[in-house]
Amino acid sequence: QQLYEELESCGKRLMAYKECFEIMGKDRNSYSKTDLEATFMRMKEDHMLNGQLKPAYNVQIGVENYFIVHGYISNDRTDYNTLIPVLEKHKKAFEIELEEVTADSGYCSEKNLLYLKKNDINSYIKLQDHEKRKTRAYKEAIGKYYNMKTVIFEDEQVYICHDGRELRHLRTEKREQDGYTQTYEVYGCSDCSGCEHKAKCLYKYNPDKDADKNKVMKINEVWEELREKSHMNIQSERGIRNRQIRSIQTEGHFGDIKENEDFRRFNYRSKDKAYKEFMLFAIGRNINKYHRFLSAKLKKFEGKLPEKTA
Repeated sequence: QQLYEELESCGKRLMAYKECFEIMGKDRNSYSKTDLEATFMRMKEDHMLNGQLKPAYNVQIGVENYFIVHGYISNDRTDYNTLIPVLEKHKKAFEIELEEVTADSGYCSEKNLLYLKKNDINSYIKLQDHEKRKTRAYKEAIGKYYNMKTVIFEDEQVYICHDGRELRHLRTEKREQDGYTQTYEVYGCSDCSGCEHKAKCLYKYNPDKDADKNKVMKINEVWEELREKSHMNIQSERGIRNRQIRSIQTEGHFGDIKENEDFRRFNYRSKDKAYKEFMLFAIGRNINKYHRFLSAKLKKFEGKLPEKTA
């Protein structure tokens, strides 16, 4: 009887777990019992900026000339998976092809940059290692492929390490991620024995255990090409201007909404209701912005009128 009761209890818990996983879905690892569509995200709300897990939604906005042109709400904890839905929504709403997109490093992923390339959209997305690239340590990392010389030998790309040894192509590896396939080219040195740069070249080198270890590196050439193209764009004069505009306009909206307007919490539950509430708020901001533009233009016009004479 006791065994039967324990099995029955385990069965009930198993069915409860199954129901929880069905609610949560494959793209999340948590959900709120008070709002099944909300995901627990780390907030910084107290005066010490300590992280607090609370049910929340990820809000995205598209901004053009200071106006919010559309919004998007998801339960993704990161911004990686939100860029493509926002661009698709923009294309569907306005029926026009975008020429360029400016965003911060939170949107920089192979999937997003590949989407922009396939749709002929110039990427002005900041890389995650944008600041790191400016450091001396980045430029002097001899174990990284980007600090090695490359030569073409018999129609094959060969990397030359800091010690002058060749790293040749060994194999191609593929990995499934986020619904698409990543391709890695593996390069390696056939013999690193006697190299005095092993400690700086090999990852976590241990002289006792890794004395016979040779240098091997995996390179996602498609991803690296997309990254370098986006990095070149943001370093250009137009890229610097676009990033300044994004900091003022897009981040300015969020700064006003959260700090000046004190809008930090949705009054309604479910993603659909939260989206409608936010868009009503955005429409109000656009009307207010338009009113300010008209007032400033009117004052400028009045200042140019000649003075009346008796």
